[in-house]
Amino acid sequence: MRAVLTWKETCAEKCVYDLAFKPDGSQLIVAAGLRVLVYDAADGNLIQPLKGHKDIVYCVAYAKDGKRFASGSADKSIIIWTSKLEGILKYIHNDSIQCVAYNPVTHQLASCSSGDFGLWSPEQKSVNKHKVSSKITCCGWTNDGQYLALGMMNGVVSIRNKNGEEKVKIERPGGSSSPIWSIAWNPSKDEHNDILAVADWGQKLSFYQLSGNQSNKGKTLTYDPCCVSYFSKGEYIVMGGSDRQASLYTKDGVLLGTIGEQNAWVSTCRVKPDSNFVVLGCQDGTIVCYQLIFSTVHGLYKDRYAYRENMTDVIVQHLITEQKARIKCHELVKKIAIYRNRLAIQLPEKIHIYELESDDTSDMHYRSKERIYRKFECNLLVVCSQHIIVCQEKRLQCLSFTGSKEKEWVMESLIRYIKVIGGPPAREGLLVGLKNGAILKIFVDNPLPITLLKLSASVRCLDMSASRNKLAVVDEQNTLLVYDINSKELLFQEPNANSVAWNTQCEDMLCFSGNGYLNIKASNFPVHQQKMKGFVVGYNGSKIFCLHVYSMSAVDVPQSAPMYQYLERKMFKEAYQIACLGVTDSDWRDLATEALEGLDFDTAKKAFIRIRDLRYLELINSIEERKKRGENDNELFLADVCAYQGKFHEAAKLYKHTGHESRALSMYTDLRMFDYAKEFVGATDPKSSRILMTKQADWAKSSKEPRAAAEMYLSAGEHLKAIDIIGEHGWADMLIDIARKLDKAEREPLAKCAFHFKRLKHHGYASETYSKMGDLKALVHLHVETRHWEEAFSLVEKHPQFKYDVFVPYAQWLAENDRFEEAQKAFHKAGRQNEAVKVLEQLTHNAVVENRFNDAGYYYWMLSMQCLDIVRENEEQRDEMLKKFERFQHLAELYHVYRSIQRYTDEPFSSHMPETLFNICRFLLNNLTKDVPPGISKVNTLYALAKQSQRLGAYKLARYSYEKLQELHIPSRFQESIELGSLTIRSKPFHDSEDLIEGMMCYRCSTHNPLLNNQGSVCINCRQPFIYSASSYEVLPLVQFYLEEGISDEEALSLIDLEAPHTNQNDAQLQDKDNGQLQALRIGDGLDDEEEDPFTAKMSFEQGGTNFVPVKVSRSVLRSMSRRDVLIKRWPRPLKWEYFRSLLPDVSITMCPTCFKMFHSEDYELLVLQHNCCPYCRRPIDEPN
Repeated sequence: MRAVLTWKETCAEKCVYDLAFKPDGSQLIVAAGLRVLVYDAADGNLIQPLKGHKDIVYCVAYAKDGKRFASGSADKSIIIWTSKLEGILKYIHNDSIQCVAYNPVTHQLASCSSGDFGLWSPEQKSVNKHKVSSKITCCGWTNDGQYLALGMMNGVVSIRNKNGEEKVKIERPGGSSSPIWSIAWNPSKDEHNDILAVADWGQKLSFYQLSGNQSNKGKTLTYDPCCVSYFSKGEYIVMGGSDRQASLYTKDGVLLGTIGEQNAWVSTCRVKPDSNFVVLGCQDGTIVCYQLIFSTVHGLYKDRYAYRENMTDVIVQHLITEQKARIKCHELVKKIAIYRNRLAIQLPEKIHIYELESDDTSDMHYRSKERIYRKFECNLLVVCSQHIIVCQEKRLQCLSFTGSKEKEWVMESLIRYIKVIGGPPAREGLLVGLKNGAILKIFVDNPLPITLLKLSASVRCLDMSASRNKLAVVDEQNTLLVYDINSKELLFQEPNANSVAWNTQCEDMLCFSGNGYLNIKASNFPVHQQKMKGFVVGYNGSKIFCLHVYSMSAVDVPQSAPMYQYLERKMFKEAYQIACLGVTDSDWRDLATEALEGLDFDTAKKAFIRIRDLRYLELINSIEERKKRGENDNELFLADVCAYQGKFHEAAKLYKHTGHESRALSMYTDLRMFDYAKEFVGATDPKSSRILMTKQADWAKSSKEPRAAAEMYLSAGEHLKAIDIIGEHGWADMLIDIARKLDKAEREPLAKCAFHFKRLKHHGYASETYSKMGDLKALVHLHVETRHWEEAFSLVEKHPQFKYDVFVPYAQWLAENDRFEEAQKAFHKAGRQNEAVKVLEQLTHNAVVENRFNDAGYYYWMLSMQCLDIVRENEEQRDEMLKKFERFQHLAELYHVYRSIQRYTDEPFSSHMPETLFNICRFLLNNLTKDVPPGISKVNTLYALAKQSQRLGAYKLARYSYEKLQELHIPSRFQESIELGSLTIRSKPFHDSEDLIEGMMCYRCSTHNPLLNNQGSVCINCRQPFIYSASSYEVLPLVQFYLEEGISDEEALSLIDLEAPHTNQNDAQLQDKDNGQLQALRIGDGLDDEEEDPFTAKMSFEQGGTNFVPVKVSRSVLRSMSRRDVLIKRWPRPLKWEYFRSLLPDVSITMCPTCFKMFHSEDYELLVLQHNCCPYCRRPIDEPN
């Protein structure tokens, strides 16, 4: 540290009591005599003396915002001045004013007198004053403006809040014998606690925290201190007093040096804000300004840089990793030296040697190794692995770490530069430059120095290349000289250099700095320059270590310029070595490209690997493979390289030159340069032109110009590709034009057109295209897919072979749309009987589950008819299907009749007459002798029968029904009604109505049958089955007869149609004729004995037999029958026709020609009018039979 005098002034008044800087540092306010003096802080010129006080001015203070300052005087007054040097306010205390201080935050002014202190702020009208027990000598606010410290004559420090209340009282050991003369708060923002420096006349400097605790032991002084002042950042303290000089201390009180000796006591001192300027005021009226210059104390070895901070600390910085280690020495650091794992620090009374804890290159932990307790006066300090080298002017001393002198060298001239250049431990070499221009090499273990060179000018800086073959010197004239050490030849020289460094990784590269530029020189190429402030001190790979003022930085310098210099001379391997030190990605690419063009594939490959360019690496790899296979045409390799680089015309020329025109053509087409390709091919080759056209179309397609691509494909005759593009984009007009122009033999393009029409839902165009192709199957499928059923059906009419293709999907479509009955018919039409049966079975099941018994009956009837269709198609299933037919017919009739019962029990009103319901219940119960089908309730049936029997007078039957109901589980809704019915029926006679019993007469044997028959719907006497009306379920006057063997249905029909004449029977009466065991039923005249009816004779049967004896008729009987009296059920194959003879021709009976159910004609006509179809099979009345 050096103190340089900046200016000095002496004021007429004898003593300078106080100083204050304006916060921007432009003005200095001085309290001297009766006046306040304002000086220019830069040059010390007096700007203006301010008058206002009547007695000596003791103190001045400037507000932090720079708008006003205050002065305090022995006349007990305070004057507030503006920055324009005008007095604006004055207030007084009871005693002379000793000190003033502005709050740095609120700009509140504290003014202290001998007996009290006051707090004033601009917004207040009055000054708040507080009494104190002792004279106040000094005061100061904390950085945050919350607390005010008062130093007193009795040795006490009182810390007050903004309201003047005492918060902390620091009573010091010396008491009133150690009056406090100056205090100052550390302004540093980095400190965790507010630190107060206290200087007292017990000759001590102490430090306290805001809490009142002492922060360190304090320092004993050799003089009475009058003033304490911190630097703006709080790192240093300036103090002056009775020793007639100002001294510089660290913030912890470590003495660093003297600033300037004076002729009188230094009564006040202040540091200019944010600068290194210090102003002192003395008792003899002298005002003096010094600039403090802090020299850089540092050392560098490769990427480790050690430097001094805050004068007492050493920071070791790793320039690559940016790690730092701090070593606190607590004394002034005078010199630093660093080498490998050693660090030497010279302090005022000793040298401290440290070593790294480990061999790790990134380790930053140093431990103490040795201490040499001696005071050294030296200019330069160097450390080696086992020695300390101390340089004092001409003398070099080599000391061991214990402090013993091992060797000494005395030079012929002053030593200007010294550097360790490496070597084995204890045998390191030193490079020494002298003022007379001599350059020497000294080995630590050799007493004789070796002269390397003798220059004419003084040496300023030295460095040796990595291989020790070249020496770079900067002389006093700022000239850089580079010599070959072995031959002593000057290799080159460069002007404007102040420092130089060789690259530690590359023999031929060095850098030097000067005139604000960094210069990089490789080999004997021209120098590359770039702007840079500071000095070059090291060069490692691509990093240049630069010292600017006090900071060392590692600058990343791309080695681009020297690399390009090597490239220009096609020195690819050397350029690669330079690039390895550090260049940008674009430089690597340039190196790789140049090497590739120069056919140095090895260098190019390594460079492309660096930038991870797989494309070029593949190219190099393929060229190397081809070389291994014996290819050695460098022109062809170069053509490939040019093509990869985008130099297509050069590549084409090279391809042509080497006889590979096809490669050039495929290159142009791959790149879509069709015009160049056509130019290259010329008009002579039509085949190549056509291929080009196709490739151009391919490109147009991929580059999203589909219309152009389609047109090009059509021109090239590539119809399929054109159709694909047009179809994809939905241009139906363009597509139909193509379809119409194509020949019908070109089936594949036409099929593609049709496919796209279908996809685009242009069914008309698709139909036209399929018709042109004659593809009927595809046409049928089109109509089916588009649900154009009418067109499909018309096609099937002309071409029945497609029946299956149409009706099956039609049936599926109907089923999907819940039109199951139509679907069943369609399956039937398509010949898919199994599907038809499945649909019907599902429909039947659903109808039963949902209690739609009418529908269930209808579906069972349809199922039975389906079984007949299956038998006709598949004779193998005959027996199974015929059994199913019988079962389904039976179930159809049961469900058909149960619908009426279900409606009666579940609905409030019934449309049936009681007689009809009565007949239906009896019919159902007669037929429910075996299992009861799902959905049919015996309870409901018996309940309905009981109710109707009671109503019609069949009391015996009603009682039977109620008794049967008691055996069954009765729903709660019928419980009450049934119990009531069971009771009321007991009041009725125990027999049935005669009329009802007569209604159950057998028309074959005239036997009266019971109302309920456990043998089923047959006569209990002759076993003849009853024929019921399908509406009222009354027994019809019909008897079924059978044909004798050998009579066919057709013959029987023709015989019946003959209608042979016979006598009219006016009155019919029944007669029993005893003919042995045979009981015959006769229809006689009654008046005269005429010829018997042959059929009546045939109805006779053997009495007492348990088996049913059918009525069989011969040809003669058939001939005697009238067509009006005969009803024929003409069942389809394989069933036989069934014949019935009406015994009461006057009773009109109608039979449905589809389901062959018999009705009373009046009932049938009424039902048909109601439903517009047969009530049983639902055949529409207008449908032809």
